[in-house]
Parts: sequence; C-alpha cells; structure tokens
Amino acid sequence: MRLAGFDWDGGNWPKCGKHGVSREEIEQALSGSPAVMADPHPGEPRMRAIGKTRAGRFVFLVFMLREINGQTRLRPIGARYMHAKEIAHHEQHAQAHAVAAQR
Repeated sequence: MRLAGFDWDGGNWPKCGKHGVSREEIEQALSGSPAVMADPHPGEPRMRAIGKTRAGRFVFLVFMLREINGQTRLRPIGARYMHAKEIAHHEQHAQAHAVAAQR
C-alpha cells in the first residue's frame, strides 16, 4: 500500500499534541519502521503503532488510514511518549521475536 501522506486537521491535531508530541515527531515515528498492530476499537478500524523519533524517543500512536480523493492518507488519532517500563517491555518483546525469526 502506498501512502500519500498524513491527514491533519483541527480534529486530530489538538488530541495528538496534548501530550507534548510534535507533528514532526509523530510523522518521524510513523515513517520509520514502527511496530504496528490492530487496535480493538469497536467503531472504525484503527491501528496502534510504536515508533521512534530521530532523537531516539519512543512514541505510542493510534491511527487510521483514510481514502481522500483516491489517495490513502495516514490519520493520527492519538500520540504520547512511552514510559521507561513500556519501552523495556517493547524492546524485550522485539528482541524475542528477532531471535525466534532467526531459527
């Protein structure tokens, strides 16, 4: 799937920015190689992601994909910096998957 960019507006930016994460950091975290999983939201289909900014900060994000004028755009819904315990858990989980994939 090819993404045409991000979908920002007055509805999602205030919600994403309230935890201090900038638009640039959100886009960096999602543009790299984030760990992505389904979000159990009962309404519209959403995804969760854990990504890393260029500065090395881990960000937890919720987003959805939107079709706008025939182009798929990524619409962030919420974002926050991760706590040290969450980062340790994520890195331990990622390392275990990497070891299992090598077998």
